[in-house]
Amino acid sequence: MGGMMVTPIRHGIAAGPRRARNERMLRRMGIPLALFACCLCGGAVGAQNTAQAGAPGAATAARPIPPPEARIDINHASVDELMKVPGMTQSWAGRIVRFRPYHSKQDLLERGVLPSDVYERIKDYVIAHRDKQ
Repeated sequence: MGGMMVTPIRHGIAAGPRRARNERMLRRMGIPLALFACCLCGGAVGAQNTAQAGAPGAATAARPIPPPEARIDINHASVDELMKVPGMTQSWAGRIVRFRPYHSKQDLLERGVLPSDVYERIKDYVIAHRDKQ
């Protein structure tokens, strides 16, 4: 065994000096390469989210927003009246009626009556009138 070099065998392939050097380089480059790949994917996802975020705004911009006197009052409207609001569902209208009274339409979001995406869809079509005392 004097001058003969013994190389360990991994998965049926002799791991010579070149393979060991390649493995060291891959280990060294692994983290920066993974970070680079994450940055590339994150940028693509961010661009996609930005494009999707503009879509609901474009849909509401297409519909005319009623003046404040024509908006539906969330403190006095029935479920059927609330159903006339674009983007409203039967279950959300029922929740609005169930958790009355409201000081402002922002209460729908702050008190957890509606999730933020539903509130963003309907906020321009509703108003909260308070009873005069």
